[in-house]
Amino acid sequence: MDEKVMKTEEEWRESLPPERYRVLREAGTEPPFTGKYVHAKEDGMYHCGACGAELFSSDTKFDSGSGWPSFTEPAVAENVELRSDKSLFMRRTEVLCRRCGSHLGHVFDDGPGPTGKRFCINSCSLDLEPAEK
Repeated sequence: MDEKVMKTEEEWRESLPPERYRVLREAGTEPPFTGKYVHAKEDGMYHCGACGAELFSSDTKFDSGSGWPSFTEPAVAENVELRSDKSLFMRRTEVLCRRCGSHLGHVFDDGPGPTGKRFCINSCSLDLEPAEK
């Protein structure tokens, strides 16, 4: 993993568009089925929209029907941090970028395949780097 990215919230606010700031730094959620990667089928690597860390591969992306891009596992496990989230009167597991601490989404135990996980990630917290052809 690259060195941790340390910025003040003011620096994050200046460097991120408002919607990205709300999701990545304030643990917001984009409305379902509105994100640019919900139905994306392109091959490539998904990076953190705040710091560029490699997070998820298109190889593990699947259509969960939830309205957010979903992955069975991180491409680089050490770049992802999981944290208990008891907000909104629910018990969930929050997914964060370990490099910069940004909120990505949540992980649930209702996914397919060998992991049984569904990493439900906001599109605006990601940038897709298409695979070279």
